[in-house]
Amino acid sequence: MKSRQSFIYGVLIGILAVILFSSKAVMVKLAYQYNVDAISVLLLRMLFSFPFYIIIIYIYRNEKTSLEVTRKDYGWVVFFGFVGYYLASYFDFVGLTYIKASLERIILFIYPTIVLFFNKFFLKKPITKVQTGAILLTYIGVVIAFWDEVAISGNDTYLGGFLIFLSAVTYASYLVGTGWLIPKFGVVKFTSYAMLVSCICVFIHYGFINEIDLLSFPWQVYGYGFLIAVFATVIPSFLVSMSIKLISSSNFAIVAGIGPISTIILASIFLNEKLTLLQFFGALIVIIGILFVSLKKESKN
Repeated sequence: MKSRQSFIYGVLIGILAVILFSSKAVMVKLAYQYNVDAISVLLLRMLFSFPFYIIIIYIYRNEKTSLEVTRKDYGWVVFFGFVGYYLASYFDFVGLTYIKASLERIILFIYPTIVLFFNKFFLKKPITKVQTGAILLTYIGVVIAFWDEVAISGNDTYLGGFLIFLSAVTYASYLVGTGWLIPKFGVVKFTSYAMLVSCICVFIHYGFINEIDLLSFPWQVYGYGFLIAVFATVIPSFLVSMSIKLISSSNFAIVAGIGPISTIILASIFLNEKLTLLQFFGALIVIIGILFVSLKKESKN
């Protein structure tokens, strides 16, 4: 009975985490309505996230693992924090200036297929025939949803889609490359270190590139920056870890399938975005393909 309750709690926690993560794109688009650029919104996200991760690192400062952490490992943390959180976030936020939030989530959701490609070419892990079929199905769904949007919104969709795809690629490379680092640091500490690196990268980027006064934005922009940082970044990152602990990563892969759907619903409510029937059909194909990829991957581990 207790085990069943834990599973139910884990599923509910996972659903909440996925919905919160899905709200990020919607809140970013809402902030853009106040004529603020992508790097400024990203900066606010990192500014509000920064103290939380500092506190988390302090709380977990004495946590030890059975594996030794070397100076080289910290160098890799810096590299993957730069690639997996800074670059991935930057491409995502800029891409959202060109395409709908709902389409962003559909494209971003393909990252597990990219993980398989990286594992194939860099770690020599084979891709099965079933996984190949699931990958093809996934990309057919993306093409269906994307092509219909090009016909509606014009050629800017190409640039936005490409940037979101780059975000998926950089995030996938982070997932592949950090598998051996997480056991050394622990999930919480490693995530916090990587996020701090990302924060510092964004601070430097803003300092060199942007000439906009940080205190000149409407109050609504700061509000969205805070909400993105706390409710779409910090809180869901730990809810995911809690959910996986309760129900396993393979079951969480199923729960994560609601991500694009929840974004579509939230975008419809708050942004008045509408998907055509063809785009919605493409989104369903992507979800089915990715779930199949994720579940096959987990069953082999």
